[in-house]
Amino acid sequence: MVGTVRNSLGREQIGQRLSVRSLTGGRGPSGGPEATDTIGVLVAVDADSVVLERRDGHRIRLITDRIVAARTVPLRPRRRQPATAIDAEELTRITSRGWPAVVSESLGDWELRVAGGFTGRANSAAVHGDPGVPFPEAAARVIDFAVRHEIAPLAQVVVASTWERRFAEAGWEPIGGSRPGAIVQVADIGEVEHDPAIDFSSTADDTWLRHYGRVEDPSLARTVLEGPDRVAFATLDDVAIARVVVTGLWAGLSAVEVDPRHRRRGLARRLMRGCLAWAAERGADKAYLQTMQDNAPALALYAPLGFTTHHAYVYLRPPA
Repeated sequence: MVGTVRNSLGREQIGQRLSVRSLTGGRGPSGGPEATDTIGVLVAVDADSVVLERRDGHRIRLITDRIVAARTVPLRPRRRQPATAIDAEELTRITSRGWPAVVSESLGDWELRVAGGFTGRANSAAVHGDPGVPFPEAAARVIDFAVRHEIAPLAQVVVASTWERRFAEAGWEPIGGSRPGAIVQVADIGEVEHDPAIDFSSTADDTWLRHYGRVEDPSLARTVLEGPDRVAFATLDDVAIARVVVTGLWAGLSAVEVDPRHRRRGLARRLMRGCLAWAAERGADKAYLQTMQDNAPALALYAPLGFTTHHAYVYLRPPA
């Protein structure tokens, strides 16, 4: 039975919503083999496993030899929730998947991340949910992880959250002093059209990285930037770039850059609309981006596309 089911799952079913029953390796209440059902969209198939993506963007790999049944499940009509309805901590989880670290380690719901110093997002502890241990131990584990990987210990926390208060009580302070911190903006994706002039690639080539800047180690940067499964690097007229990633129903926009000699031509807005169209074609109906609170030109660019501030976050460092 297992072999028959395994052979029935092929690449032609990628994109279908399936319910797959697989053995866990344990015993059920009656003493027989324990099985569990996983529902999601089939996104990958190889000789040894299949990968299903759930609605929240989380991907689950199932070993084919343990699969005992699979069936197609009709796509349920979505009751679309506005982008602003999501919880700040859940949105933090989604943004973290869109900018993955080279090495990560779970601490309960927290994620300890390192990527050779390339960007704060990939070299800090993403603090959300329950760390599974008392706070003093969790904070100590954040520091220990950073020391082991030779980076500065940082905690990324939502402003005005319980965790920001707990870290502040322990003496942790924001990096950058009194400068306004970063914000996450969100928008619902409306009607956006494909722009044939925009070139989309699955990799960040040398030209794209040159426009992006801020790259000391191209290999390391590519590992982070190209890490998500559904990511594209957009280029317009060889003078403007952007990056878009799809995680579940969410599109993440980043790295919108235009050559200074070609600004004020509407290229950045065209790129963003094109990236939103690319993401919508892949099932996204909401979008997020991250910027600094005092970046007035960027905020002016995003507002006409419907982006509004969802929450702010800050990087905290331990007391000296």
